[in-house]
Amino acid sequence: MPKNSPLTTQTDTYFTISKPSTGIFKDKGSKFLSFAFPVKDEKEIKSIVDQFRKEYFDARHHCYAYRLGADKKNFRVNDDGEPSGTAGKPILGQIISKDLTNILIVVVRYFGGTLLGTHGLINAYRTASQEALFNANIVLQYVYELYELEFDYLQINHVMKIVKDFELEVLNQQFEMVCNMKLKIKLSHVDAILSKLTKIECLKINHIGSE
Repeated sequence: MPKNSPLTTQTDTYFTISKPSTGIFKDKGSKFLSFAFPVKDEKEIKSIVDQFRKEYFDARHHCYAYRLGADKKNFRVNDDGEPSGTAGKPILGQIISKDLTNILIVVVRYFGGTLLGTHGLINAYRTASQEALFNANIVLQYVYELYELEFDYLQINHVMKIVKDFELEVLNQQFEMVCNMKLKIKLSHVDAILSKLTKIECLKINHIGSE
């Protein structure tokens, strides 16, 4: 197996949203604006949350939850000053109920002057999140692994046959005496494809990332 090759026992697909969506919920004068975003990493999430704090600077709270990764193991909630467990947790609950990942939901609250209590807050943040997801386009995504190949020009026909047989996406290629090619491979197909590639004489394979 090539160096740094991923374990293909991981899940091959996941659900996320294709583009940002919004929702709104009102209760006793308080207004809860919800925003759902497809995201890839924590850096992107931090940028979005920071932007919301600036854009909605006059709001009382900017609460959020996110989940990342096809394995859905990376997640976080933030109550932003609301009583513990009344904001971020119900937001995350809606993400989990839809079995989504690579998603961020931010709920901005404008306080209406009347306290909602624990149950009222949980319901408000849950319902606002539901509204954003109701308006979202949920899509199925595949987990891909990226590989770089280096091989002699005389082996090009063998490589291209595998590319054609598996309908692989070629991200970049350079054909000279020594050829280079970058491939995008579905996680569930990795073992079968690498098994065939490793049989090609003098071909070098390097795992360069995931998406």
